[in-house]
Amino acid sequence: MLEGLISLASYNYYGGEIGNILSQAEQMGVFSYLLPFLLIFAIVNGILSITGLFDSNKSISPIISLTVSLMALQFEFVPRFFAEIFPRLGVGLAIILVLILIMGLFSPGKEAWFGYIIFGVGTIILITILVQTAGALGWSAGFWWYDNWARVAFWVGFGVIILAILNINKSSSSAETIFSNFLKNAMEPIK
Repeated sequence: MLEGLISLASYNYYGGEIGNILSQAEQMGVFSYLLPFLLIFAIVNGILSITGLFDSNKSISPIISLTVSLMALQFEFVPRFFAEIFPRLGVGLAIILVLILIMGLFSPGKEAWFGYIIFGVGTIILITILVQTAGALGWSAGFWWYDNWARVAFWVGFGVIILAILNINKSSSSAETIFSNFLKNAMEPIK
């Protein structure tokens, strides 16, 4: 009886049918070509639609989006880049989610410091993702960051401390208003 339980546990551990479906999708090129194509097409088409460059002839935007998407996938660079950056992005988003959940236990989220901490951690995670992706793709900037990250972190921290000292006399309500206005303006195109 114990042998039957062990085989069931090992079957579920390896993913079962969902793992097989994802493996087949990977072999068919869904993750390397189809999803990057759709992402690039949607972004380019969205940008062209928002800017309104071709409002007089609405069929030009999808044609340009299709062309840019297909040309981006012409060489192996874009699939490699997406394969490097999106797993790191998933880990970064998970870290931010855990931080928000833990901080939500201690604060309702309406204070300015809550937003600043989330923004600061998100910025650090973004820089880390970009540097690690650059290093994995062999870009020289990635290796420069690996060698000089401590010096850059020192100067950024020093700058943050100086800004905090200069802004110590300002009220917290103005800081909250500045941050909430920043988030409101950043999210405006999404709505």
